Amino acid sequence: MRKILVSLLLTVITFGASAEFRWGPTVGINISELYWNQDLLETKIKPGANVGVMGEIMIPGIGFGIDIGLKYALHGAKVDFGAHEIWKVDGYGNENVWFHTVQIPVDLRFKWTRMNGFEHYVAPFVYGGPVFSFNVATNDVPCLKFPTGSVGLQCGIGGEFLEKYQLSFGYMWGITYDTKTVKLDNFTGRQRGWQINVAVLF
Repeated sequence: MRKILVSLLLTVITFGASAEFRWGPTVGINISELYWNQDLLETKIKPGANVGVMGEIMIPGIGFGIDIGLKYALHGAKVDFGAHEIWKVDGYGNENVWFHTVQIPVDLRFKWTRMNGFEHYVAPFVYGGPVFSFNVATNDVPCLKFPTGSVGLQCGIGGEFLEKYQLSFGYMWGITYDTKTVKLDNFTGRQRGWQINVAVLF
């Protein structure tokens, strides 16, 4: 994962030499759920939040670019361990599973910038790319263990208003696992969910 991040950073630096760069704060909400590799556990969605900074590098005139961020994200799910005897005997029931993570999303994006001047007021965009997540902390659920980090993919749509404010709607799904059970070592769960984010770029 470290080699991938270094390569992406070098690409961003090289790409930014002839492009327009802006950055600013971003905040949003997450609505996520855990999807397991076997259909054994019932899970329900949990709302969370994210906050951080993002930067946008765009090639002038053609609308293509890259955005990269650094965010703290809280997300999780409600998992019914009590429905199966293997966990019920240890006193587990309906458990809230929370992830405190540092996320680095890196997206390719296309923004419509040739609309006869209307783009100065509203400019729609689409984006997609990988999300690198690093676990900072979790709540106390001893029947689960967690990796140092995970990788996901996200995509979405949004709009830029008055060449400064951005509102985006996206979906993210895990590529590598976010957690696994202690008793069943190959039973893993991955995060999936929706995001709504607001950013102000300068």
